[in-house]
Amino acid sequence: MTLEDWGWSPFFADSFVLWAERGYLPARVIRGEKNYFRVWTPSGELTVRFAGKMRHQAGGRADLPVVGDWVAVEPQPDQRGLIHALLTRKSFFARNLPGRRKGKGRERVEQQVIAANVDLVLIVSGLDRDFNLRRIERYLTLVSGSGAEALVLLNKTDLCPDPGLCKAQVEQIAAGAPVHSCSALVPEQLNFLFDYLRPGRTLAMLGSSGVGKSTILNGLLGEERQKVGALSETLGKGRHTTTHRELFLLPQGGILMDNPGMRELHLWGEEEDLAESFTDIETLATACRFSDCAHKAEPDCAVLAAVARKEVSALRLESYHKLKNELSNLQRRR
Repeated sequence: MTLEDWGWSPFFADSFVLWAERGYLPARVIRGEKNYFRVWTPSGELTVRFAGKMRHQAGGRADLPVVGDWVAVEPQPDQRGLIHALLTRKSFFARNLPGRRKGKGRERVEQQVIAANVDLVLIVSGLDRDFNLRRIERYLTLVSGSGAEALVLLNKTDLCPDPGLCKAQVEQIAAGAPVHSCSALVPEQLNFLFDYLRPGRTLAMLGSSGVGKSTILNGLLGEERQKVGALSETLGKGRHTTTHRELFLLPQGGILMDNPGMRELHLWGEEEDLAESFTDIETLATACRFSDCAHKAEPDCAVLAAVARKEVSALRLESYHKLKNELSNLQRRR
């Protein structure tokens, strides 16, 4: 294996020049644990941790490496090393870290980078009880500000009475992102993903727990590398099994990142991110009488007129308002 197999390119080489002069190695973070990382270097795989100075100088979590990042590593004996620098990211997606408080009654705002240097995000949704158009819209908005492209993958067609209808519903909200459906239990149904794979290209899967991300990964690898939970009779969906993020080299070429399911997905981004995930509403808005139309009760609102004609779902407009308010509140708190 080479660095190029793991996605190394001139983009990262340019930001590594200074560190190369100091004798450090370029490395990609391929797995994250609580207190250390596994990275791939020209000398092979190493177990590494942060240099104390790097942690001290970090302005926050976003300044520390995550899976997918390229870093400068000082090798040490016994296949170990120290991370001294984080190279410039080509792309990354992040969320607002949930459940944090600062002071009485005040929400703490903190960016948590989920993964870095991803080219294509597979938004995985199960066609069982997990199927939720509003959740897919939220994931599409998350990806829209990341610098990566999005693809929606609807899994578990074998558990859905009308997968074609569900696929058509998602295509209406996908803002041009490709939409595919399959049953990952049949590996041959994953062959369409080969068109998106090539050496050095990084794909990442996002989705709730139990939607079949590990089954998809195992199907592409041709072996069971990730543990798969049995179907829960109570919930009617797969149990959560993945507990960490990890990059895998695929035999077809390319890299796939498996991610744990996220119970909460608080957006981190700008209101402008909605322009990509809600292109239909944003395009209609240009025909409203008022340039600052809120699409709630204003006269001659082109968006409300489209809802009345059933060209746009009222639930989709409600989701648009909810996400816009969330991003607006985030910007004010930041």
